[in-house]
Amino acid sequence: MARKPAKMYRQVKGQAYTRREYTGGVPNNRILRYHMGNRKVAEAGGFEVVLELTVDNAVQIRDTALEAARQVSNSTIRNAAGDMGYALRIHKYPHNILRENKQATGAGADRVSQGMRLSFGKNVGTAARVLKNDVIVSVQTTAEFYAAARDSLRKAGMKFPSPTTIHVKKGHERLGELGLV
Repeated sequence: MARKPAKMYRQVKGQAYTRREYTGGVPNNRILRYHMGNRKVAEAGGFEVVLELTVDNAVQIRDTALEAARQVSNSTIRNAAGDMGYALRIHKYPHNILRENKQATGAGADRVSQGMRLSFGKNVGTAARVLKNDVIVSVQTTAEFYAAARDSLRKAGMKFPSPTTIHVKKGHERLGELGLV
């Protein structure tokens, strides 16, 4: 059976279902790494510019979308700044278990499978519940790689089911001096 479109799981509705010990067969998390780049300099506060990507609506973001955003953002900033010229972090973890009631498909399926109302369903994936204005991805870098960091977050924002906004958290006065903002 084909995967359902992500728009089926985008709305935040109902109680969050996160207890893996009661549910067998939860699919593995597809996010490989949450911190990339030069983590030591980032933790010491050595980068002068910090950009954050926030969502404009409360949504659920599937783990596949988070991984796609991580990959495109990481490759974009790494090509410009090198391996040690940035620090990228994914802030959300997909805790919420998504369930789906499988239905029969094909000829005559409407007679065979009427379905059961409010059925529990089987686990099909995980998602992160994100509130309005929550930070999803952040990039720390120097002022010379500001444009590449902003572009990497713009590309990452395309992978999410909600409009996103890029905020410059730290270093906006330095960027003003250089004429970048």
